Amino acid sequence: MTIVIDASVALKWVFDEPGTEAALALREEQLTAPSLWLAEAANALWHHVRLGEISSEEALARLTVLASAPVASLAFEALVERALELATELPHPVYDCLYLALALHYDTYVVTDDRRFSAAAGAAGLTNRVRLLSP
Repeated sequence: MTIVIDASVALKWVFDEPGTEAALALREEQLTAPSLWLAEAANALWHHVRLGEISSEEALARLTVLASAPVASLAFEALVERALELATELPHPVYDCLYLALALHYDTYVVTDDRRFSAAAGAAGLTNRVRLLSP
């Protein structure tokens, strides 16, 4: 079965923090994400650099690890219309709804570490489509 992961899960592959073990275990599965996931992860790495938590060199090294991860990407342009519909229904940002649109496309679920996203999906009756990495 294909599982959709979001950037919050992928980032745990390059940061030792709560949920890292569960995120690493997912790498044994068939993973997919909208093509935007790597840009989202890069933005989070930039944020860690700005906070002085990692150097820009470390950020680039971690981005290289993420870019080589076993994640099949689907062009987000193919999902954006459905993501906008979902965003207005939930209500929740389109960026996160791209992952949900992909999960619906493949009749699977998203694994996330974003509690707000999970709660919004649950409130819209989509609990089975968005699962928390660490409940």
